[in-house]
Amino acid sequence: MILTQCAVCATELGLTLGKKCGRCSTRYCGPECQVQHWKEGGHDQLCKKIKKAGGAEQYNANKKYAEAVAVAAEACADDTRGQTCYICTQAVHWKTKEGLVRGCACRGTAGFAHVSCLAEQPKILVAEAEENNLDLEVKQARFNRWHTCSLCEQDYHGVVYCALGWACWKTYVGRAERDQSRRLAINMLGLGLSSANHHDDALVVKEATLAIMRRLGDSEDNMLAVQSNLANTYEVLGQYERALQMRQEAYSGRVRLNGEEHAQTLRAADNYALSLLKLRRFEEAKRLLRKVAPVARRVLGKDHELTLSLREDLCHAMLDEDSAADEKREALEMLKDTAGAMRRVLGPDHPDTVHAQTRLESYVEKYRESV
Repeated sequence: MILTQCAVCATELGLTLGKKCGRCSTRYCGPECQVQHWKEGGHDQLCKKIKKAGGAEQYNANKKYAEAVAVAAEACADDTRGQTCYICTQAVHWKTKEGLVRGCACRGTAGFAHVSCLAEQPKILVAEAEENNLDLEVKQARFNRWHTCSLCEQDYHGVVYCALGWACWKTYVGRAERDQSRRLAINMLGLGLSSANHHDDALVVKEATLAIMRRLGDSEDNMLAVQSNLANTYEVLGQYERALQMRQEAYSGRVRLNGEEHAQTLRAADNYALSLLKLRRFEEAKRLLRKVAPVARRVLGKDHELTLSLREDLCHAMLDEDSAADEKREALEMLKDTAGAMRRVLGPDHPDTVHAQTRLESYVEKYRESV
């Protein structure tokens, strides 16, 4: 995670408390811990090395990136065996010696690559946009290549997304807090950690991201996006009421800022519905989803991943034990159709596809005789 704790006693320092090593910026809660780290913790041997790498935050990012790449390559080893990188055409990276990964919706022999090669593409695109002073919309579109496959145009997921999140963060961590790419990078790191189920680390990163944005007076649009991501992590960690409140605020903010038919508003609605479902407030969830799911289908298309997600969540709300038998039958047919569309659009191994298929099988078994 990013450095928000004392390097010796792990006291939480947030973004501003404590003190730093004057040479390498390693963080401590006070001079006592700093002295102890120098005398007993080996910092006297590492300090120059950390400074040479760019400081404590950069050193930490480089280390975490290397670990994440190794984890991703190992997780993808069976799928990538005998394949080559579509970018550099090698099986093993010539410089880093890393293995291949594939964590998008590509199938067959498409989409195999090294994390290093995948990271090089957006680095070049973003650098060109900055050098030529292109507008923010163009820069954002190019930055999105950090997390979106250039072949299938779907987001990466799981440990591959996490490795790319660390690649992105280590690329821009040395910049000033106000730098747009740095702010986008820390947000992507939080999302990548969540995608790989490192939720405690993701919480630290996302709370730090929101704190930085508030301190710098970032736009409401950006802060609403981060609030929504933070609410996701609260929910995963069991803080359901806190997540619901934040998601309700995010949805209301999106309606006010973007209108009811904007993609960001529809995604906020989906997240809000998920919180309602977690708290078993099925009737409220059904009212919301029956309102927004048709809008998503009309605005985004029937096969858009958000449209499919809204439909799956509506099915879940309709399959509550207290629902009527005819409503359950309707929901099961809709869920079968949605799971099939996810397999076709996102691929059979995508987390959303696996989740929908597992949910379908569970409900079919549960209501086998009653519907």
